[in-house]
Amino acid sequence: MPSSLLAARTPPARLREARRRFFDTGELADDAFEPALTRSWRRSRDFGLAPSGRFAGAPHASSAQLARALDRQHEFVAHARPVMEFLFDQTRDTDSMVILADAQGMLLHALGDAGFVDRAQRVALRPGASWHEQWRGTNAVGTAIAEGAPVVVHGSEHYLERNAFLTCTAAPIADPAGRLLGVLDISGDHRGYHRHTLALVRSAARIIEHRLFDTRHAAGLRLRLHAQPEGLGTVTEGLLAVSEDGWIVGANGVAMAMLGLTPGSVGALTLERVLPLDIATLAAWSRGSAAHAVRRDDGSVLWLRVEGGRSLGVRPVAPAAPAVADALARLDTGDSAMQAAIGRARRVLDKPIALLLQGESGVGKELFARAVHRSSARRDAPFVAVNCAALPETLIEAELFGYRPGAFTGAARDGAPGRIREAHGGTLFLDEIGDMPAALQTRLLRVLQEREVVPLGGGRPQAVDFRLICATHRNLREAIDAGRFREDLYYRLNGLALQLPPLRQRGDQAALVAGMLRELLPARDVRLAPEVAQAFARHRWPGNLRQLHNALATACALLDEDEDEIGWGHLSDDLAEDLRQRPAPAAPVADAVDLRSQSERTVRQVIETCAGNLSEAARRLGISRNTLYRKMRELRLR
Repeated sequence: MPSSLLAARTPPARLREARRRFFDTGELADDAFEPALTRSWRRSRDFGLAPSGRFAGAPHASSAQLARALDRQHEFVAHARPVMEFLFDQTRDTDSMVILADAQGMLLHALGDAGFVDRAQRVALRPGASWHEQWRGTNAVGTAIAEGAPVVVHGSEHYLERNAFLTCTAAPIADPAGRLLGVLDISGDHRGYHRHTLALVRSAARIIEHRLFDTRHAAGLRLRLHAQPEGLGTVTEGLLAVSEDGWIVGANGVAMAMLGLTPGSVGALTLERVLPLDIATLAAWSRGSAAHAVRRDDGSVLWLRVEGGRSLGVRPVAPAAPAVADALARLDTGDSAMQAAIGRARRVLDKPIALLLQGESGVGKELFARAVHRSSARRDAPFVAVNCAALPETLIEAELFGYRPGAFTGAARDGAPGRIREAHGGTLFLDEIGDMPAALQTRLLRVLQEREVVPLGGGRPQAVDFRLICATHRNLREAIDAGRFREDLYYRLNGLALQLPPLRQRGDQAALVAGMLRELLPARDVRLAPEVAQAFARHRWPGNLRQLHNALATACALLDEDEDEIGWGHLSDDLAEDLRQRPAPAAPVADAVDLRSQSERTVRQVIETCAGNLSEAARRLGISRNTLYRKMRELRLR
């Protein structure tokens, strides 16, 4: 660590003279105190803060706002709390407190000696208060955020005189991609200043970063780095996460310093750009626990241990694809309804908003969910899919929530973590959520509210962080009215509802067929015979994309080596029979009454298909929403 951070603090008399000169003339001697504090004092002055006198006040979150902030930062706080409790045990009865703040300087959580906490309250050193430099001037929390580095602010080094009774030490905490997540701080009475507090806070911040990193990348390939083999597994090690095709997808601050990386490097560089290693070597090393020495271009040696990645498939490293060629973009084959759904999904891609995918069986809801996951920042974390309709009611609870050893007859000897915990850091996809038993709906709601899961058989709650995507072919509003689905759970799941169109209503069928044929026979140029293509276009496809794909897979299997056109003989007999049956011609309209009945049936059917979404129904009918309202009044539809 920089020697200046361990240097003795500026003597009080010299500090008083530095303050007087600064506030009289605006000048601050460069050697008055360390450069970080000099820069901070100048920023504080530029914010227009008065160092003494009446304090104008800073924003303070209400209890509801603080609760929402804690919910957003649930994973961060959950991992920080045990470390804060350890720190508090080390500093107990020293007139001090341990504080956690977010990246904007809002205090999220605090532990401290009762007597000192009372004094700290007088200067709003409590959860909900903002200690950004803009409002509090030079202080350890705000200055650590501004500088992106550990800092000590002692006594009158605080810009505001009212905070001069404090001595504060803070260290920033980075997320697993190297971005600032928050700050850990120990604040106390200035008479209790101890130079070793900085090392304690820095070490604690690194422990939190390690916990967050190991949790986020638990299912992936991880590298532990150090200049000495004995340093591996300690808080001084560097941590890297690598994707299955060799891209750096996570790094802690130590690794960034070791390798000369920045937060912008994560996701933008391959491992081979920074270390003389390829993915095949890592895959081999991941099957053991030995430490390996790697010589870098500058002659220095790094020791590393490789963990995870046991199912790693070795593939050639390709250049990163541009954002427009991501998994969601590959689903866009020209249909306007799908384009709208993709566009709306993209707008909430990395926001904490649950997705509810609606549509008939086989329209590709899981395919869409996987594309959302692969296009998001969680792409390298697990995608865990659970079909709520396919599991027996007696097993789904254990499957979702996990269980402790011996929780029930037939339970695995070592227990099981459950699918929700397996999705930690990634995406949980609950298919056919409308078929979830009522008792489990209650448990799921509790998990979504508390972001913790308790396994069957009891035990400590386990913190979980996942993106939730649900899917159903049922009308959940009707299920709510019938008492089969919880209304409060519905609103938790329905952050953004997307209706995926059935195949018969899509205008991109030819492109879909061409794409599926390329996947099935990538080395051959195969197409449909013209009469078969016409029959495909007329067919209603009750099984949607799933049925279409199965039909093409069967046809490709029946093709001879020299054939490049799928005809009637390559289709299964039942499908060929269905395709050859043209729709019966519509009966002539007898009178206005028949026309009205037909119009009513059409409008009602489209509204039901759209689950009551009138904007979507109007789009499918090709009319404006106001016209649809008028027709509903004319037809007496509700």
